[in-house]
Amino acid sequence: MSDLQLEIKHLIIEALGLEDMEAADIGADLPLFGEGLGLDSVDALELGLAIQKRFGIKIDAEAKDTREHFANVASLAAFVAARQSA
Repeated sequence: MSDLQLEIKHLIIEALGLEDMEAADIGADLPLFGEGLGLDSVDALELGLAIQKRFGIKIDAEAKDTREHFANVASLAAFVAARQSA
């Protein structure tokens, strides 16, 4: 697991108040929404804001591929890495 994925896992736990979870509980390919971690649209907004603040990147909530970027920790880490290097 990359350092960025680990940082994102900690950010998810911190931003969404998931005190009963640890980073190891969140698989890199575990879906963040629905059957996976069970996040909802409010969680998505909070997580998006936390990511923008932590990593200094802009996320367009209306972009059609944003949902794909937030599918799991691995895709979110790839998205953040791509935005930071752009």
